Amino acid sequence: MVVDDSLVIRGLIARMLSGRDDIEVVAAASDGDQALKRLGTKNIDVVILDIEMPVMDGLTALPKMLAMKPDLRVIMASTLTGPNAEASLKALSLGAVDYIPKPTASRDISGVGGSDDFRRELVAKVEAVGRPPVISRPATGSHAATVSAATAKSFVIGDYSVRPRSKMARRAKILAVGSSTGGPNALMTFFSKLPKDLGVPIILTQHMPPKFTTMLAKHITERTGFPCVEATDGMPLVRNQIILAPGDFHMLITGSELAPKVKLNQDPPENFCRPAVDPMLRSLIPVFGSRILTVILTGMGSDGHKGSQAIVEAGGEILAQDPESSVV
Repeated sequence: MVVDDSLVIRGLIARMLSGRDDIEVVAAASDGDQALKRLGTKNIDVVILDIEMPVMDGLTALPKMLAMKPDLRVIMASTLTGPNAEASLKALSLGAVDYIPKPTASRDISGVGGSDDFRRELVAKVEAVGRPPVISRPATGSHAATVSAATAKSFVIGDYSVRPRSKMARRAKILAVGSSTGGPNALMTFFSKLPKDLGVPIILTQHMPPKFTTMLAKHITERTGFPCVEATDGMPLVRNQIILAPGDFHMLITGSELAPKVKLNQDPPENFCRPAVDPMLRSLIPVFGSRILTVILTGMGSDGHKGSQAIVEAGGEILAQDPESSVV
């Protein structure tokens, strides 16, 4: 279901989604109140929900929708403004699974409609959150999926081999975190549980556009107790501080292990993303060598895969969020 007070935007989004064999747009609504009525009469898995609407706005409608259908997957649609970035993050904390920046009245709607980037992001997110999770488990027992790597020399899953846990984490000199869909809430949980005196700098790339990363840094600081700042070019890394890649910039780390600093660039997107996790991870190896601990959290797509491979080949360690707790 597409919920937006703009007839043009509703039609644009519906046309993009209706062209897919695996997606069917079954309802549309111009405000939250209409959406709740449609939700009671249609079999709906995913909702694209506008934030600013008359009668009932998206933030008011969201908890009511989830109360009616707890397994509903809601993607917030908002324009790239500070207030809407704040509202989108609040919606994620209320149960929305993701957000998408939508076309604005000031932009050429027909041009946006033909944009491969906007269409790709819209379709990919709907397909990702609408698809039931498939969790592969070895056929050797119900607890096999949680086997500890420390108890086995090699436990092979597909092309991956889980090795006995090393003691690398005790001597890591930097913690690097990457996340995408579902990331903001996972980040709040993750950082809230960490001791605030880790003794190493923390760098973070979350797939988000400008202004959204500004609000995310503020929310992380307020909700986790870790100081979090958006990166600026040349900024030094500080122990026990989170440095967040700003929207539309790749964040790399340069310098030396004793004096690491940030380098920002606007090189082409990688894995359709800018900022992307892979370039951040690659940049760490010349600076920190094997003394890198990387955490990959929930998210769709392959960003972070090649960078993690390079980290492991350099002797570092990767921790990945389990499928059960990931949004995607």
